[in-house]
Amino acid sequence: LRCIEGVISEMRRTERVQFSGTSTWYYNTHRMGDPRNRHWVGWTQARCQDNRADPEREKRWAELFDQLDLNKDGRIDVHELQTWLKARGHSRRALEQILREGDTNQDGELDFEEFARYLRAHEKALRLMFRSLDRNNDGEIDVGEIQHSLHKLGVDISMAQAAKIMQSIDKDGTMTIDWNEWRDHFLFNPIHNIEDIAHYWKHSFMLDIGENMTVPDDFTEEEKKSGAVWRHLMAGAMAGSVSRTGTAPLDRIKVFLQCSVDVLQVYGSSSGRMRLWTGLRGMVGEGGMSALWRGNGINVLKIAPETAIKFMAYEQIKSMIRGSKDGTSLLVQERFIAGSLAGAAAQTAIYPLEVLKTRLTLRKTGQYRGLTDCAMHILQKEGVGAFYKGYLPNVLGIIPYAGIDLAVYETLKNAWLQQYGESSADPGVLVLVGCGTLSSTCGQVASYPLALIRTRMQAQASLVGSPQLSMVGQFRHIVSHEGVLGLYRGIGPNFLKVIPAVSLSYVVYENMRRALGVDP
Repeated sequence: LRCIEGVISEMRRTERVQFSGTSTWYYNTHRMGDPRNRHWVGWTQARCQDNRADPEREKRWAELFDQLDLNKDGRIDVHELQTWLKARGHSRRALEQILREGDTNQDGELDFEEFARYLRAHEKALRLMFRSLDRNNDGEIDVGEIQHSLHKLGVDISMAQAAKIMQSIDKDGTMTIDWNEWRDHFLFNPIHNIEDIAHYWKHSFMLDIGENMTVPDDFTEEEKKSGAVWRHLMAGAMAGSVSRTGTAPLDRIKVFLQCSVDVLQVYGSSSGRMRLWTGLRGMVGEGGMSALWRGNGINVLKIAPETAIKFMAYEQIKSMIRGSKDGTSLLVQERFIAGSLAGAAAQTAIYPLEVLKTRLTLRKTGQYRGLTDCAMHILQKEGVGAFYKGYLPNVLGIIPYAGIDLAVYETLKNAWLQQYGESSADPGVLVLVGCGTLSSTCGQVASYPLALIRTRMQAQASLVGSPQLSMVGQFRHIVSHEGVLGLYRGIGPNFLKVIPAVSLSYVVYENMRRALGVDP
């Protein structure tokens, strides 16, 4: 009854309110049959759902609805919403989020009731986020509070970079953000908490360019409890599978180019030398088109166990590093240590599969009947130790890979924030994918000599009677016979597969994430 009395009182008061220069009663300026009169019905229903209704807030919503309703038919369709959002620099992600949360009857349009319900829920979430950031409860967010909140979530930025983020929201130039500025900036931005902002700058895209040595992502406690972590990892595993399958021919020719002359002669190259195009033609001539994908099956098979072991080890090592300071985020150098140790643990567990992958990639037609036959052949002829040939350079390669990857990503992040952080805290998909691709590629280049030595040690173990060189022996042999450039044999195909690998893994990852119900 109090709600109805309040609505009647508001109806009387609003007969004299001015909107857009005309005397209206919340758009009720035409016949009762006019579709725009649905605004009032929707407004009263929306208001009755909230006993603490704010007339100024409803007035602001009504004016906003009028701006979006370009054809004045009493509804906001997809085209109108997209036009309005695009003019204000919002992404398509914002459009999808608003429709997903606001369009309750799934008709592709928003009436005023749905519009008001969405704004009410979103403003409530924004208010909670604002209060969580406002640590001293003074009604304003300052630079230190932004920096502290992002640091707690594993994103370390300087005060200057936090100030750049603040300036993108602070409209009155006071170097603080009040509630109105916060609300207006994020009202049509599909974020729900500070973790969504931090998510922008986490290494969150699972880009697979053939090596899985990057530091794992950090997930929140809520994501772990909800099971979102494993859906993320599953989406990443599927993306890696498609990516590796799509670039398998380039990966196989890379392995051949990495091998030494005597190994190439055993596996079919009469001269002991191989070039990209002639190598691909030789593979097709020796075993048909399917020969281009030899070794791909086990390369895909090892993604799931490696990812799962590395993630679980990473979480355990993080807990050990934190000690009693549970809930705090790790520094960049601590993440590097935890990620490197987790990668070493995962590689130790699945390394026999790495050896089998190299042998199956190099095999000739009819040499092995399959994975099991290859494993039994190695065990009988070479012993258990053969399954760990090249293990030392492989584990050592994790250090430069993870270190360079993290360092380059942090450098690119800081450079972007310094240059563009004033206009937006969201770098966009292209920037994030570009940063992740470049940092991972740099990590691969830094660790490539060790990867080449690993491959040679794995392959040479199959040559009966040939000297089994150690890691240092291989290094000296390569430098003395092939020069320093010999340490980078096969890196050409590696570079060629970066763009298709990243494109495939990103597209599949995003689609799989949506299919598995993981919020973007």
